Amino acid sequence: MNRNLKSRKDSSRNIRPHSDYQQLPLLRLIQMISVIAIPVALQNLLTTTGSMVDTIMLASLGERTVGAAGLCAQYSSLMFSGYWGFVGGGMLFFSQFYGSGEHENIRKSYGMTIVFMMISGVTFGALAVFAPMSVMRLYTGSEAIQKIGVRYLQIVGFAYPLQVLAMAQSALLRSIGQVKIPLFGAIASVITNFVINFILIFGKFGFPKMGIRGAAVGTVAAAAVNILVIVVAARIMHLPYLMDVTRHFRWNRKLLSAYLRKSAPIIANEVMIGIGNMLINIVLGHQIESAIAATAVFRTLEGIIIAFFSGFSSAATVLVGTEIGAGRHEEAFSRAYRLIYLCQGLTGIAALLLIMIHNPLLHTMGLSGDSYHTCTAMLYIYSIAAVIRMGNWSMNDTYRAAGDPSFGSMLEITFMFAMVQPAIHIANSLVHAPFLIVFALCYCDEPIRYIIMQLHMYSRKWIRPVSIAGLETIDAFREKYGVQMNRGSRLRG
Repeated sequence: MNRNLKSRKDSSRNIRPHSDYQQLPLLRLIQMISVIAIPVALQNLLTTTGSMVDTIMLASLGERTVGAAGLCAQYSSLMFSGYWGFVGGGMLFFSQFYGSGEHENIRKSYGMTIVFMMISGVTFGALAVFAPMSVMRLYTGSEAIQKIGVRYLQIVGFAYPLQVLAMAQSALLRSIGQVKIPLFGAIASVITNFVINFILIFGKFGFPKMGIRGAAVGTVAAAAVNILVIVVAARIMHLPYLMDVTRHFRWNRKLLSAYLRKSAPIIANEVMIGIGNMLINIVLGHQIESAIAATAVFRTLEGIIIAFFSGFSSAATVLVGTEIGAGRHEEAFSRAYRLIYLCQGLTGIAALLLIMIHNPLLHTMGLSGDSYHTCTAMLYIYSIAAVIRMGNWSMNDTYRAAGDPSFGSMLEITFMFAMVQPAIHIANSLVHAPFLIVFALCYCDEPIRYIIMQLHMYSRKWIRPVSIAGLETIDAFREKYGVQMNRGSRLRG
């Protein structure tokens, strides 16, 4: 086992007294964030680049093909919502147990994460392969787009379980600070996707011209290569946890109960928000074809912004979660609020850069005329909303890593169905508002939630350890800062 991992348990017991606490310097924090956030952001940018490559290559086949691929991507996003709750729950336990040196509990919680995630991946994959028309009818009424999407889903469904497994592996590696291996897997995956797409979409080197089905084959192959690189790299580096298969399933009732209790709010959040986003995408998918194409391209570009956010999300999970796991709660709080504001600042910069280069980018991705102007307006709206939205997301992920998955999750669900959904459907179906107004209403809840989430952050009630070392120091921390927890919260940690 790696020497640093062996010493983790001993170092976690060296808890600084509250009176001796000194905040980590900002520059040092930025360096630590960069070590984690940059590889994760690059990995997600590469994944988004793969989606952009698909879109660019498929652009020559027409706007209907681009629109069909975009709607299929929305279905895979719904799958993402189905399993991401277990990723969030898993990373909560991985990072805190890593901070306190509880190695066997890391293995057990990883086994739980794999089992529950694969249920989602296999289910969505089966629906894509065996009932693709039913899936496409949910997203669009255009028969032409439906038929194109069916040809894609019947093949790409085989990639879904592979993508889920790779995500579980990446979540564990990120939580223990091994962020480069998932990056290498992503690089190999994107290269594989590009090469196979080029050969099979256009029928190069004697292979048949498969069109959108060629893009689906490329996605399946890329997912397999991603897993292969991660497994080989983990074996070469002799990393613990990931390959200890026989020890992944030695669960006990207490840990399983804690895992499900902490994961349940995240699962509810991701599933309900996934359903909410699906309902939004159904509205956006029943617009004119130029708006559908603009939305498909926008979702791809949105992934670039989300890639930056995801890097900070992983940094928050590791840098905040490990400190709470080790019992250093003041440092965890200090890191948390600075991470959130840095994330918002860099999200704003990324959005501005995207607007600066949008003209050649949208034309390259096959948009022109009405679809080009619609997508441009969507980017301007999103550039404002993204800064607030990523603040909400980063706060929610920070609370989850700290052991409080409920507050942000329930808040987001409430606003999605009490505010966003009514606003969008009234504007679209009753008022018949222009498409861009309907799109802008997708973000109408973000400013209100941001204020509430900020108040919760400074209350410090979200610091709820699950590790032994974290539980040993939490009472002193709460007493010092006057954090009043209700009885149910104290019992849950």
